[in-house]
Amino acid sequence: MGEYKPPFTITNKILSYISSISEKIGRITAISNLETKPHLRRNNRIKSIHSSLKIEANSLTLGQVRDVINGKSVLGEQKEIQEVKNAYIAYEHLEEIDPYNIQHLKQFHGIMTRYLVEESGEFRSGEEGVFNGSQCIFMAPPARFVPQLMDELFSWMKESKDDVHPLILSSVFHYEFVFIHPFSDGNGRMARLWHTAILSKWKPIFEYIPIESQIEKFQDEYYRSISECHIAGESTIFIEFMLSQIDKILDDISVQINEKNEYLPEAVQKLLEVMEYDIPYTSNELMERLGLKAKEGFRRNYLHPAMEMKLIQMTIPDKPNSRNQRYLRC
Repeated sequence: MGEYKPPFTITNKILSYISSISEKIGRITAISNLETKPHLRRNNRIKSIHSSLKIEANSLTLGQVRDVINGKSVLGEQKEIQEVKNAYIAYEHLEEIDPYNIQHLKQFHGIMTRYLVEESGEFRSGEEGVFNGSQCIFMAPPARFVPQLMDELFSWMKESKDDVHPLILSSVFHYEFVFIHPFSDGNGRMARLWHTAILSKWKPIFEYIPIESQIEKFQDEYYRSISECHIAGESTIFIEFMLSQIDKILDDISVQINEKNEYLPEAVQKLLEVMEYDIPYTSNELMERLGLKAKEGFRRNYLHPAMEMKLIQMTIPDKPNSRNQRYLRC
């Protein structure tokens, strides 16, 4: 078992992505502290949950997912609402995961699929395939082989974690996990959660980087790379795909965090930091979040400059003085 090694090749493209990602992570960490941006962290976590579930055909919108997480009533299928609640609990305990512990994997599958799957927290007893919608990508190994395959995968991870770069190791695990398909349901969600958990042990900032939203944007390519790896018999193509997506989303995070905003007036930066995306705010709500009393000063120093820079928009732009006016972060 200890001699098992998932087949993959470290290409120049992979090395180039590792260099680029490491440089971007270093720059983001140096110029920003996510601990001071709770709304950005929360927004990115909600994006992660929404995208990971959407890949699995959950139809709830980003706004509905946010409402479920905030404890509001949402009109939708109870199963989909429960999926959101379960995923939120799992992601909220992300830092507690030991990604090299197979019992933690089962425990978190139990959280992710609570009230939804009969074999919640246990490896499957039946046969399964990997599907992109109604299209079968490939059939997974027989259920009787799953415990041994998972033991071999986790043994390899534990033995290799100090020698194989986390960006490679997490991608290899992701592909091998999807290939084995160890659970009767929730395999895609668990693969993406575990990928994030592995990277978070390397760089904690990954806990709040919504890799899942990037995968969801390129969902067809995601499944195509899995299919191509299955044909090739190794995970190199999938590693390259995942590193390319991580590299891309770090550019978005750089813009979100600081590189776009470092030249902004301090008042505008403070306003953006208290606003979550996709949530409409009244001017009074924004003033309360900022701890401000003077409405004229708020409009002059915070609101109007942000709107002029097209960082905030009105929900009723043709009636700027409407009593129903709300403001959205762009």
